[in-house]
Amino acid sequence: VQLQASGGGLVQPGGSLRLSCAASGFTLDDYAIGWFRQAPGKEREAISCISRSGDTTYYGDSVKGRFTVSRDNTKNTVYLQMNSLKPEDTAVYYCGIDRVKVLLGVASGCSPTRDYGMDYWGEGTLVTVSS
Repeated sequence: VQLQASGGGLVQPGGSLRLSCAASGFTLDDYAIGWFRQAPGKEREAISCISRSGDTTYYGDSVKGRFTVSRDNTKNTVYLQMNSLKPEDTAVYYCGIDRVKVLLGVASGCSPTRDYGMDYWGEGTLVTVSS
């Protein structure tokens, strides 16, 4: 089970970026995917989650209205469109999954618990919002 986030970079305040989360070693179809971020000196923050089908999405208050999560199961990829970026959005961004359920072959959802119930975060991508 591996997840790789990509698409980060340097962007000016008010700008946009689209992050991608690619899976390898398994297919994403049966699993909810979460997006998380960790800024320097701060704890990991869960910011968004998308259900298996993509019909249901969740957002943290800090990104609601600015970020949009989507998925293309045919490409085994989940996306995070980030608009109206602010300096406080600067962080390493990760995608996450309930790895136990992947290993068991059991479908997962966006759990209303800490970190959406996810226990694995792949390699992250750095987003820097600065003028």
